[in-house]
Amino acid sequence: MDLNTDFSKRVIVHSDQLEWSASPMPGVDRRMLDRIGGEVARATSIVRYAPGSKFSPHTHTGGEEFIVLDGVFQDEHGDFPAGTYVRNPPTTSHTPGSDEGCTIFVKLWQFDMEDRTQFSVNMAEVAQSGVAVLHKDAFETVTYHTLLPGAELVRDLPGGAEILVLDGSLSEGGDQLGKGGWLRLPERARLNAVAGAAGVTIWMKTGHLPHAKPPAV
Repeated sequence: MDLNTDFSKRVIVHSDQLEWSASPMPGVDRRMLDRIGGEVARATSIVRYAPGSKFSPHTHTGGEEFIVLDGVFQDEHGDFPAGTYVRNPPTTSHTPGSDEGCTIFVKLWQFDMEDRTQFSVNMAEVAQSGVAVLHKDAFETVTYHTLLPGAELVRDLPGGAEILVLDGSLSEGGDQLGKGGWLRLPERARLNAVAGAAGVTIWMKTGHLPHAKPPAV
């Protein structure tokens, strides 16, 4: 499956307007934002676990990172409530599920294949003055931002960027993104974003698009 695979183009998806589609596991549905490949794919998705649902045990050959958007995500490594950012690098394995149900934003097969750093962090708790660097290496930088109403976020993006609106609203390039809005800007773009009337909280990844490629299967 190919979805939003032209990384030279600006892409906006209002994820809350997408229909849910079933995954291979009962009780686990998803909204696809971009994808290269079949069930093994370089993918960015919103995934919803019904109460009591789980995936079968599996290894993340290409790595996985996710944000818990609501509910509590669970696996052998612990319980991860809303607001948690998790990185499971290549070679890690788990059996994910949720007793009470949860929704996550997840990215697959988008790691430096030499990365072996596994961690989880509560994004709001580590933010200082509204900003937190969640992860940074030669491959990418992952950040969390809380902006006051009307605040601007402007920067050049030599390696492109992705933004997910976690709360509030954001305007960029004439478009309005509410909660769940996803924006991808290409290499050498310039970000000119303004927080909405109630402010905005976002997750952002920069620098990674030059490395975008299908999974090695």
